[in-house]
Amino acid sequence: MKVEITTSDGLKLCGQEWTPDAEVKAVVCLVHGLGEHCGRYEHVAETLNRHRIALVAFDLRGHGQSGGKRGHAPSYERLMSDIFQGLENARKRYPNLPLFLYGHSLGGNLVIHYALQKHPDLTGVIASAPLLRLPFEPPAWKTGLLRRMYALWPRLTLPSGLETAALSRDTGVVRAYRNDPLVHDRISARLGVDMLDAGEWNLEHAAEFPLPLLLMHSDTDRITCAQASREFAKRAGQTCTLKVWEKLYHDLHQEAEQREVLAVVLEWMEQTATYSNVNSNSKGSSSPTGAP
Repeated sequence: MKVEITTSDGLKLCGQEWTPDAEVKAVVCLVHGLGEHCGRYEHVAETLNRHRIALVAFDLRGHGQSGGKRGHAPSYERLMSDIFQGLENARKRYPNLPLFLYGHSLGGNLVIHYALQKHPDLTGVIASAPLLRLPFEPPAWKTGLLRRMYALWPRLTLPSGLETAALSRDTGVVRAYRNDPLVHDRISARLGVDMLDAGEWNLEHAAEFPLPLLLMHSDTDRITCAQASREFAKRAGQTCTLKVWEKLYHDLHQEAEQREVLAVVLEWMEQTATYSNVNSNSKGSSSPTGAP
């Protein structure tokens, strides 16, 4: 089912909701990665639906069918506000059910940042291949130029440089990505700098992570840094469950092993929701999803 919300600054975000035929027992709100859109997660939704879990997802501003300049966000705080509205929409649609926030790549960066910044009352957070750091050190001249453009022309968009062949070992997945009219390769100076700075801030504050977190990465990811996820998990301690996959590519959910990947997600959600229910009486929040 197609869904829409209007952001606090008047932008229309378009998304999709996938609902099980049976009674819903939990809800996932998903945040996709840079340049893509939520329609690429339909097979994830189908797997969740078979286990009576609903999936609600919106295209980020500047992505997919949502409004906004391609690859640009006016601020990270505005993206935090968008996530809040998406969660509020899911909460209203499915009240009194366990609610999880799931982000991949840039979305992984965003959901970690949201939890650290807003301390929402959620059952848990799932971060898949989060962009906490790049897997390589960019040339100093390039980062210097990006930061200068951040100050002088923040809306300037440039090619993201994403290595599409590193998304999946399945050439059909890569071909579909390259031919998808809703996919783009743009990123603005503001979003680029905000994204990298938020990743470092997330790492610095990992020990403060307030919710159960499933953190997944491949040790051969060439798009985001697996070592940064290991570092985050070590600092976060017992709140974080780290799963490192061997020899998979960046889009863990688009690999031949996607069933095993999603089985880990489902098992962790089941265990976390049970734990959350046992301890729900000790929790309290004036804003269930973390008001901006």
